[in-house]
Amino acid sequence: MVNQSKHSTTYLRFLSLVQAIREIPTFPAMDPVEERLLTMLAAVWHLEKKISVLQAMSLTDEISATTAHRRLKTLRKKGMIELDTDKTDSRIKYVVPTELAKHYFVTLGQALDKAQHPNPL
Repeated sequence: MVNQSKHSTTYLRFLSLVQAIREIPTFPAMDPVEERLLTMLAAVWHLEKKISVLQAMSLTDEISATTAHRRLKTLRKKGMIELDTDKTDSRIKYVVPTELAKHYFVTLGQALDKAQHPNPL
């Protein structure tokens, strides 16, 4: 029972830190669909794979292709992603993270570390 309490405390601490990150003015405000899509893209990027716009639009059944396409546009406007054109077929565009997105993920990672290992008073 003590272990469960520790894990729930860690998770709640993490959620609190994430909320604080969302309020940092250097990061754009994102709706839950944008956050979900960006997180799913991050999983692909972490594997060092390329993902085309078309593939990104069909990453999950939870988000329709139309909604995903709209959110890709808003994430691009917010400076979280950019598009790279394929070197052999100019019709193919790949979704890539910007430095802002990379910084966002680093900040989230630091929040997770901090939630797991809080500073003693």
